[in-house]
Amino acid sequence: MNVDERLLEKLEKLGMIEIAPDKKEAIKKDLDEILGFVENISELNLEDFDKESTQKITPLREDTKHNDPSIAQKVLKNAPEAREGYFIVPKIIE
Repeated sequence: MNVDERLLEKLEKLGMIEIAPDKKEAIKKDLDEILGFVENISELNLEDFDKESTQKITPLREDTKHNDPSIAQKVLKNAPEAREGYFIVPKIIE
């Protein structure tokens, strides 16, 4: 696939971005290179690929409840600011 001016304009519109005219050639070249990599991947023969190796499951441990209040105190001790058992963080939403 070749990235031409028309496709680049469509990508600008879809991405709601504006590409500076002096950058368009470099971006077309980069996109061509990326698409070349994708084409190489799609040409891989995966027929003989061991399907079992992709379906392994990570073993999980049982969840356990800890009733030791000192754990929370140890964690909160490292916080920049804590009060009444909670982390105090700056307000980020007005």
